[in-house]
Amino acid sequence: MKSSVYDIFADVSQSKFPGFEKAIWWECTQEENEVIFVPSGWYHQVHNLEDTISINHNWFNGYNLSWVWDLLLKDYNEASEYIEDLKGCDDFEELCQRNLAANTGMNFYDFFIFIVRFAFANVVLLHTFAQVKNETSRKPSKALQHICFNLESIRSTAVKMKPINTGDRQGVLLDLRKNLEDHSFIELCVAVGKTYELIQDTDEMTPTLLQCTDLMCTSFVRSQVQSSEHLVAFIDDALTKLGGAFSR
Repeated sequence: MKSSVYDIFADVSQSKFPGFEKAIWWECTQEENEVIFVPSGWYHQVHNLEDTISINHNWFNGYNLSWVWDLLLKDYNEASEYIEDLKGCDDFEELCQRNLAANTGMNFYDFFIFIVRFAFANVVLLHTFAQVKNETSRKPSKALQHICFNLESIRSTAVKMKPINTGDRQGVLLDLRKNLEDHSFIELCVAVGKTYELIQDTDEMTPTLLQCTDLMCTSFVRSQVQSSEHLVAFIDDALTKLGGAFSR
């Protein structure tokens, strides 16, 4: 935000922000209990008309996942520059990650855990769609496109993260079997699955998702991810083995 206009109604420097006079914006009044969605890449300015408690939610998915990583990396570089005089300290990296989490809402460690669990969930969904297809001979094309897009987006982001060795530096080891035994992870899979049921206009997937025991019998259950490189290999394996079920 340092390079963006703080107040669009103030005197804006044309030399610092060339072309600002051509900018187009919309004005709207948000009433109580109303939600305003700001698309990725858009800037917004808020002026409270009275004393207000406002709650912001930052939504991200397969579409803007790489943008989130770019933001984290930029904010990390800024955070490390601010305390560059402490670079000789043993806990310098820990301080950078702590400041990053405080300023941006998450650090590299948090983001890595998120995208791995998101990848696990999408692989579970991909496996479930394969089961539904075998039983009903239906091809969940729209939902499948979303799942594959998610996995490809995660893979692309993980490739960008390779030079950082995010998970390995933090000593992270994520296990698919342990996630399948975690009730909150199954709830995540079901919630995402219900979204794709709406897209596909079917309700056949949720019961199958609630019984993920057959996945425990596959080779995927032994999957462990400790680095972005492991994550790329896991996604490649999943798309090769499970994605092929829909080409027949």
